[in-house]
Amino acid sequence: MWHILRPDSASVWKDPETLRRLRRYRGIIDNHRMARFLLAKEIECTLGPDTTTEEMWVQHALLSGMFSEHIEAIDSGKQEASKDLPETSFLDLKIELANRILRSCHFCERKCGVDRTLDKKGWCKLGAESRVSSAFLHTGEEAPLVPSGTIFFASCCFACVFCQNADISTTPNSGRVVQPYELAMIAEDLFREGALNINYVGGDPIPNTHTILASMRFQSSNVTQLWNSNLYCSEDTMRLLTEVIDIWLPDFKYGNDKCAQRLSGAKDYFAIVSRNHLMAHKAGEVIIRHLVLPNHIECCTFPILEWISRNMPECMVNIMAQYRPEHKVRARPQDFPDIGRNVSSDEMQQIFARADELGICWAPVS
Repeated sequence: MWHILRPDSASVWKDPETLRRLRRYRGIIDNHRMARFLLAKEIECTLGPDTTTEEMWVQHALLSGMFSEHIEAIDSGKQEASKDLPETSFLDLKIELANRILRSCHFCERKCGVDRTLDKKGWCKLGAESRVSSAFLHTGEEAPLVPSGTIFFASCCFACVFCQNADISTTPNSGRVVQPYELAMIAEDLFREGALNINYVGGDPIPNTHTILASMRFQSSNVTQLWNSNLYCSEDTMRLLTEVIDIWLPDFKYGNDKCAQRLSGAKDYFAIVSRNHLMAHKAGEVIIRHLVLPNHIECCTFPILEWISRNMPECMVNIMAQYRPEHKVRARPQDFPDIGRNVSSDEMQQIFARADELGICWAPVS
């Protein structure tokens, strides 16, 4: 059915650049490669009850190196996947570290430090529980991702004045509470329905990192794990994710800190998000999303495209013209006159021309 609704979801795989840049993802779809989270379960880990967090991070770094060697051996055919899994794995270590972060929360770069296990709430207004607002086969994502098994989480670590999912991102109590096993069953059901990937989004998945990681313990299907996020997360969160996420679908919203602070309430945006994009690029395959804002070509779009061309030229970029005034911009247009309209066709033509000049691969996924 999705091939009828989105014929480009099939034809995109005829493009050699798509196949080259998303080679491992395609391999998982064809069952020639294993999803990273499954391979993380094969790496043995020793966790004692008295192991300190500092010792766990040391062990995490060592196992990360082992994982790199393991996935290379599996992908090259030099080694076969193990059928006998260890009692405690690299994934279990990640789950325990995530639970410890929850006690002094710094999943996102706001680093509130609250103990969410005691139901104290920080900036995201979430306690220890995660809530799913909806989960379904999404046919509106980038062509190579369709159909995407999309799981929308409540709450967010951003405050975008133009948020198009404000009913989810600003309402932490929306949806239903899910435990890790329930989340895993949602993912497994989506895969059985035909999902090419499990797409964690929102809101944003960042405040729900602990639940998502724990759900992978109960997932068994060989399906791509996709992180669809503003990527305003801490380095520790990125370290936990890099060995289990196959495809990264991050937003790159702003080309400078001033716009990020004014429109999303995010401090030190460019350094944080560019750092995390590089970590994602080193760890897996990336499709960058950039939502074009009207009147923000010179200050945001062009600097982002130039940074991508210098630092991540192998990544695909979805240059999005879907912006429309929503949320606070629609409610108080006088406060945001610069983004009070849709993006013009002239602006998009300028942007596409600049992307072509920089050699950015944007057409196959737009």
